Amino acid sequence: MLLPILVGVRGWQRIRLPARDLAYCFLLGTLGVAVSNYFYYVAIQRTSVATAIIVQYTAPVWVLLYVVARHQQKLTPQKTAAVVLAVTGIALVIDLFKDLFGARSSATLRLDAYGLMAALLASFSFAFYNVAGHRILARYDRWRVLVWTLTAAATFWLFVNPPWKVAGAHYAAAQWLFLFAFSMISVLGAFSLYFLGLQHLEPTRAIIASCLEPVFSILLAALLLGEVLRPIQTLGIVFVLAAIVIVQRPSRTSAEGGPVVVEPIE
Repeated sequence: MLLPILVGVRGWQRIRLPARDLAYCFLLGTLGVAVSNYFYYVAIQRTSVATAIIVQYTAPVWVLLYVVARHQQKLTPQKTAAVVLAVTGIALVIDLFKDLFGARSSATLRLDAYGLMAALLASFSFAFYNVAGHRILARYDRWRVLVWTLTAAATFWLFVNPPWKVAGAHYAAAQWLFLFAFSMISVLGAFSLYFLGLQHLEPTRAIIASCLEPVFSILLAALLLGEVLRPIQTLGIVFVLAAIVIVQRPSRTSAEGGPVVVEPIE
């Protein structure tokens, strides 16, 4: 859907990429976007939603360790506190501790080695596309990067789940309409906004802000489905919000004229 629209509105010259950067986008789309989603769903299937979410959202830890190891940023108490708060907040939001130590543990917590490995790979992949996405978005407009990233992800899925398998599911018209709306809002809309954030935020800040995803899931479930928001979940939401506020505050380094994030250019 996005490719013909961009060609019609912008013209081919404004969306084409050099071969090297096109290959980079294909790595971003397969090893980042597609693989992250694939292993995340495998983790849900083999363990539980709570386990999959908390392991995937250790991604801020990997991003922070990567940028520090590459000497792109310094390991400051501010960033460390934000990462710890974000991961702890998500654990509280999804009530993981009750799954681990409560009465529900035997019924709901299913620890599976392959499932846990899949969740960990999903977190590595999530961290990868934050770092790699920020790097290429500093040089190109987000629509140009997004269209080729999604093209790569779509190509990956054509091999993993080919069209004849999809056709063999015999979806009803209403189900096709739902899938179309879901792809436009939750995939195209979500990724275009997230890539916009990656243009203007360093990877650590962007990925910590993304920790709001499970928070909003819980809040929407409470508002739309009538689920009860427990006090421990409220505390988790406060932790995640605190992490985002902490990591977005100007650090002493930037206040003293240290490295700044360069605005992206076309």
